[in-house]
Amino acid sequence: MTVTVEPASGTGLSDSSDNDSNGGSSVYYANCVTARAVGAAPVRRGNLGYGSHLDRDNDGIGCDRG
Repeated sequence: MTVTVEPASGTGLSDSSDNDSNGGSSVYYANCVTARAVGAAPVRRGNLGYGSHLDRDNDGIGCDRG
């Protein structure tokens, strides 16, 4: 089962939870504006919400520049 939650229209934030053996849960930020809006920036590699599209300089920290 997959559940997607879209906060206010156009925010680019979604939370998907899968009911599987791993108890998988993931958070996706479409861009740094969205990550900052919910107080998640900076986003570090290995943490929920991190994506290479957020880490332009590939230093392992997404949305680290204002």
